[in-house]
Amino acid sequence: MQGLPRRVQGQGLPVLIPGAEAAPRRGAAVFVAGASGYIGRALVRELCARGHRVVCLVRPQSGVGGRDSPADLARDLPGAELRVGDVSDPRSLREDGFAGETFDAVFSCLATRGGGIRDAWNVEFAANRVLLDAALTAGVHRFVLLSAICVQRPKLAFQQAKLAFEASLVASGIAYSIVRPTAFFKSLAGQVPRVLAGKPYLLFGNGELTACKPISERDLARYLGDCLDDPARENAVLPIGGPGPALTPRAMGELLFRLSGRPAHFRSVPPGLFTAVGGPLGTLGRVFPPLLDKAEFARIGHYYATESMLLWDEERGAYDADATPSFGEDTLEGFYEQVLARGLAGQELGDHALF
Repeated sequence: MQGLPRRVQGQGLPVLIPGAEAAPRRGAAVFVAGASGYIGRALVRELCARGHRVVCLVRPQSGVGGRDSPADLARDLPGAELRVGDVSDPRSLREDGFAGETFDAVFSCLATRGGGIRDAWNVEFAANRVLLDAALTAGVHRFVLLSAICVQRPKLAFQQAKLAFEASLVASGIAYSIVRPTAFFKSLAGQVPRVLAGKPYLLFGNGELTACKPISERDLARYLGDCLDDPARENAVLPIGGPGPALTPRAMGELLFRLSGRPAHFRSVPPGLFTAVGGPLGTLGRVFPPLLDKAEFARIGHYYATESMLLWDEERGAYDADATPSFGEDTLEGFYEQVLARGLAGQELGDHALF
């Protein structure tokens, strides 16, 4: 049975609760922006494994800390055609990226690394807008956007920028799929080194203020890839989480301690700490503009300390774990077992690190 649209997040867009999957179509020509990122790499591998022709536009240096060259990416993404250019530059995108070709679909995994105000609007909105314009000019049939479930309750610059582009995409006339995932496994790995070093697991409040249904990069890549072929996902906003019940930070910490064989040891951090720091920074930012981003980073910290990454029910004014769609096979327990055994290679947070 196919999913039914429900309006739950207050943005006026139809939200599809996913149902049956369609068999993937092989041999499509797809263009991927953001291929060097965490989800972008997983998506490229998935699309190549399905037999699609995959073209990616990448920067001369990319990845965490700009450590990867195009040659490094080519070794990491066999089967994909990598072209070097700037997705935010219309001319480079047209000449170096699309290069006079057309594609069946464009995938955007573009995202700001740090969440600063100017960077958010330059990447989440402006660069995606350049990509959309190029896709429309080239006659692309489908645009699949990786967004985020947190845009349901927008309080931050990057969320506002994401929503502004979502609105542009919907109004453009191109067939679209807007995928809004919950937390990634990677975002929940930051405290593994603390636990292994014998340090306490940090919680905001009592560790029960928020919850999420985390999803792996592999499962999210599969879900994004399925958007090529499932008619039910066309012209829809698609919130998606991983398998299993919603987990609170305390439950995640208890799981990590159990798997590591260490006694549970928690330390509480008051969420108000972020507002205590961010308020003065915002005031000073009126005189010293560079401080505005630092104030925004404090707001980001407070948001994730107090807001769940679950489907928001506007009518009830509450997050709804049961209504948050689940997809995939990978569990957080399996992910923790893997990083405890092999380390965090490929799961580094970089600019996204909070602790």
